[in-house]
Amino acid sequence: MTTDPVCGMYVDEKSSTLAIEREGKKYYFCSANCKLQFEKPEKELRNLRITLMVSWPLTIVVAILTYILHLGFGNYLMLVLASIVQFYAGQRFYAGMADAIKNKSANMDTLIAIGTSAAWTYSAVVTVFPSVFPAGGIYFDTSTIIISLILTGTYIQRLAESRASTAVSALIALQPKIAHKIEGDKVVDTSIEQIKEGDILLIKPGEKIPTDSVVLGGESSVDESMITGESMPLTVRAGNKVIGGTINFTSSLRAKVTKVGEDTTLAQIIKIVKDAASSKVPIQKLADKVSSYFVPIVVLVGIFASLSWYLFGGVGVNTAILIFVSVLIIACPCALGIATPAALLVSSGRAAKAGILVKSGESLQRASKVTAVVLDKTGTLTKGKPEVTDIVAASGYDKMEVLRLAAIAEMNSEHVIGKAIISNAQSMNIKGEFPKKFTYTQGSGVTVLTKSGKKITVGNRDLFDSAQFSGLEAKLQELESDGKTTLIIGEGEKAIGLIAIADALKGDSKKAIDSFKNAGYSVWLATGDNQKVANAVAKSLGIEHVIFQVKPKDKLDKIADLQREGNVVAMIGDGVNDAPALTKADVGIAIGAGTEIAIQAGGIILIKGSVYDAFVALQLGKRTMSKIRQNLFWAFGYNIVLIPIAAGALIPVFSISMYNLLPMLAALAMAFSSVTVVSNSLLLTRFKVQ
Repeated sequence: MTTDPVCGMYVDEKSSTLAIEREGKKYYFCSANCKLQFEKPEKELRNLRITLMVSWPLTIVVAILTYILHLGFGNYLMLVLASIVQFYAGQRFYAGMADAIKNKSANMDTLIAIGTSAAWTYSAVVTVFPSVFPAGGIYFDTSTIIISLILTGTYIQRLAESRASTAVSALIALQPKIAHKIEGDKVVDTSIEQIKEGDILLIKPGEKIPTDSVVLGGESSVDESMITGESMPLTVRAGNKVIGGTINFTSSLRAKVTKVGEDTTLAQIIKIVKDAASSKVPIQKLADKVSSYFVPIVVLVGIFASLSWYLFGGVGVNTAILIFVSVLIIACPCALGIATPAALLVSSGRAAKAGILVKSGESLQRASKVTAVVLDKTGTLTKGKPEVTDIVAASGYDKMEVLRLAAIAEMNSEHVIGKAIISNAQSMNIKGEFPKKFTYTQGSGVTVLTKSGKKITVGNRDLFDSAQFSGLEAKLQELESDGKTTLIIGEGEKAIGLIAIADALKGDSKKAIDSFKNAGYSVWLATGDNQKVANAVAKSLGIEHVIFQVKPKDKLDKIADLQREGNVVAMIGDGVNDAPALTKADVGIAIGAGTEIAIQAGGIILIKGSVYDAFVALQLGKRTMSKIRQNLFWAFGYNIVLIPIAAGALIPVFSISMYNLLPMLAALAMAFSSVTVVSNSLLLTRFKVQ
């Protein structure tokens, strides 16, 4: 058995005649209405609007004829008007019931069709053949008001759902339609569907970047906020990657296409958000199971209550029929079917807006139960590349002069540490100068001769006598104890300063760790770095549990140990070596800027690469599950409270006259329950972590 993605009812895929395939996945439906809502929600909304424009005016006239104007031919006029409502406005319920019978199942349309048909049939017989039921009494108002109210509730629900899915619509709207393709000396406007990998594009200022590409020439500012959530524009130049759908601000760029179609970042985001919105979570299994048995049980309860009161309670046929109708209408499990999907849809859209992609609803449910968090270091808590963190100048020297001389020495270097020094010097607007002579000593450092004949040495202790840097020894040991790679800078035969290099922490790493700890999570650092580096990072962030020099299997084993201790574990990482641990963890959270294999292994993806967003994702999981529980409470609550009332529990208190209004109140309650569930789910759009 599978479930209808619209209403959540069970459908037997073997016998179902209503199915469509979309993006490689097959969906089955309990009724044509649900299928139409899934395929063309805008058409379903328009059809509902037209139907309501017919049903409500006729319903109001029937109500006036019933309660205000008592005309001699009123019953026949009401029969005509009520028949239009019953079989035109209500035809969707009959179609839904027919589909359910074909699929050997029962759905909410079954309840509505049977209940309103009972009221209409009884009233029609009384009108045309009054001698059949001497007690008289007609209930055209009941059937018409029930149908109109339920359709109104469905319409409001569809409107709310269209609001909830605006995140996906906004993402789709980001996709540009035209690209400027460079062909030799010409620039040709080409449909985005015709662009292929390897094509060279011209991206003009103010335009959206057509697809994922790498910059070949030009320098500009790019607004990536709609994809990554980063508020500040990003400066890009040759070699930098740009994301399709983001906006080029200041200057023209030439870029080579790297991804097209479904492989692009934006397409993957859209797919993930859609999948998360339609996915099932374990808590929904209860609702699905109840729904599959609910309809036939309720029909039996209605029949039993009706016959019992008629045979043993002394009520007439009119009241017995009303009892049956009331039970069926009150029991419609519309809210039960949408309790979970509504919350997941809103939640996944809210997460996407914050730069967090949730691959499945199950990931959100597990996130709500996490007790322990294991974090990788490089690329997760740190930026993933070495940076200059400290510059120390010996007595009589200036820090900028130390950096300038180090940059001259490293000008020809291809080593990542040398590049870090050059990058830092450029950021300080220090002009570069190529040395006259360059000598590299493997594993130790470099010695160069400047054009003016000055000797500069940059390296570790091996290139210097201890006497040369004795005045810097204490600071050197301090920096090394912090796990930083520290270089000694020498001019001539004297050490003039130190430059420390490290994989710098991301700006929000400390905030993230503090948030995890304050929320009661057990926090672990698992890194392949040595003990000194691992402990230094852990100390700076306030992480108490550290494992170092770990291989991929070691991370996986640690997660297994924590799980055996009863923890629900979230793993946060970005590298290939994190993929096994991301898969093993109850919740795998992948840094979006990391490797593709890590992203595929993670259940939650952090597009901005911010580790604090992992905390946001866990809190959103808790809030979402809270909303789902509230929704299920409302859905079950209406049924549990009102079914006994509909079955006659209050007749001894309010007499049989209560049934004059109960069917209408039942329809109102059923419609209101669905609106309550959707409205409650929409509150997730206001979710914020304090």
